[in-house]
Amino acid sequence: MDNVISIILSAILIATICNILLKKFHIPTIIGYIFTGTIITYSFSLHSMNGDTTLTHVAEFGIVFLMFTIGLEFSLEHLKSMKKQVFFNGFIQVMITGGIFSLSAQYLFDIQQKSAIVIGFALALSSTAIVLKILNDNGNIHSLYGRKVLGILLFQDIAVIPLLLMINIFSLTGSSVSSLIYETIVSAAIVMVLLYIMGKYVLNYFLSKVVSADSEEIFIASVLLIVIGASFLAHSFGFSYSLGAFVAGIMLAETKYKHQIEADLIPFRDLLLGLFFITIGMQIDVQIIFDYFFWILFLLFAIMAIKSAIIFVLLINYTNARTAFKAALSISQVGEFSLAVFALASSSDLMDPVNNQILIVTVVLSMILTPFVLNNIKNIADFMIKEEADNEYMVYSSGFDGHIVVCGYGKLGQEIVYRLKKMNIPYVVVEHDINLVKLGESRNEPVFFGNAARKSILEQVNVEKAKSVIVAINNEKKLHLICEILDSFKTPINTVVRVADFEEKKMIEYLHVKHIVNEGREVAKTLIEKAIA
Repeated sequence: MDNVISIILSAILIATICNILLKKFHIPTIIGYIFTGTIITYSFSLHSMNGDTTLTHVAEFGIVFLMFTIGLEFSLEHLKSMKKQVFFNGFIQVMITGGIFSLSAQYLFDIQQKSAIVIGFALALSSTAIVLKILNDNGNIHSLYGRKVLGILLFQDIAVIPLLLMINIFSLTGSSVSSLIYETIVSAAIVMVLLYIMGKYVLNYFLSKVVSADSEEIFIASVLLIVIGASFLAHSFGFSYSLGAFVAGIMLAETKYKHQIEADLIPFRDLLLGLFFITIGMQIDVQIIFDYFFWILFLLFAIMAIKSAIIFVLLINYTNARTAFKAALSISQVGEFSLAVFALASSSDLMDPVNNQILIVTVVLSMILTPFVLNNIKNIADFMIKEEADNEYMVYSSGFDGHIVVCGYGKLGQEIVYRLKKMNIPYVVVEHDINLVKLGESRNEPVFFGNAARKSILEQVNVEKAKSVIVAINNEKKLHLICEILDSFKTPINTVVRVADFEEKKMIEYLHVKHIVNEGREVAKTLIEKAIA
């Protein structure tokens, strides 16, 4: 027991130190977790644990929760607005890249056909987590090349599901490849329809009853039940856990609970994803890296060059060379889902252990390079392509911008909304009481169900680009928490807060609140003015 505690404490310490150091170079935490797994494996001689599937099964639920949160982002309206970028660019990129890599693996490296298909299409995937985070941080997500990148990444996320299904079926039967691919498509359709029907007629009713209990613990427990239940149902029919989670996410994407569900699940997702990538690091054999070092470097640059070339040729047909080049370079790496695919393929005996090791290290190196490429992409484009594009930095609307965020839809919040509407000022409301949310919806108001004391909820309504935030909450503790969260954003936020009295005002003054309206004082002033008029 003491040894287990020592390993856990060491893993947490190493992961913390690694990620603090890597963050200075803008390298994502995924890499820190992988390094942690490798370090603790050699420090505590844990190579024997790699044969223990218990830890791996638990860690795989990180991918399950990741797929669920991705499903939450797949609203039909979102996909319709980007159908060309997603379904044309994305489909062509995945099929051509996956096909070339699959054929190369089979005929150049003499890898068995089923394994070659899995490897080829896994290498066609890029890192959604790293690329979108950096593009969001530097504001390039709304540039022309950013939109091209987003569309391709969205399709790649969808493509993960049939790929994971294919691995399951490849490992269970000896039929021909063509019949297995057909079976994968048919099986995926069946389970999606089944889960969709259940979601449409059961989930909304179930969640409305859960929310009416007004208990955060019950709500979180019910969400975990939905995710794990959907995953288990899919797995019971012979499909991957991830498929069930993804479809469950899609089912809940159009509901009023979407933002709160996402906020509540992020801690579970990130914790389990961290564990998943630690188990990936535990599988790395340093000796194999030394033995195949030059092969790894060759594969790294070959894969990134081929992916870049394919995407560039695809986009150059209807955009300028500079935009196509930047988009191609942005997603030339191999992503975190490839690691998940390799892990599942290896556990299903579809991949040779040595090949698995080589590919894992190659993927990790491509992910390490990505932040440096993206943060210097303008300079690289300036060096490679002199062409200037007048509309290269055209910004597309992403929803909320220059609006007012109203926290709370009680009596005061409703009065604020009424006056904002009369003045034609754009606004959005965040409310945690489901009855008030329903009231707002009945009035066709943009009222979102969510706890405004959660940073992720405020990020969903683009609080950093809001003209101002009005906090109209009566709960003193919750008001204080919301002000703390608003103060934690890097961008200064114009915050207007209503307080009941002087004591409540003193509690939040240190949180850089720009405007504090003392209700007692202002009401007293107005009453006196009316009385002596």
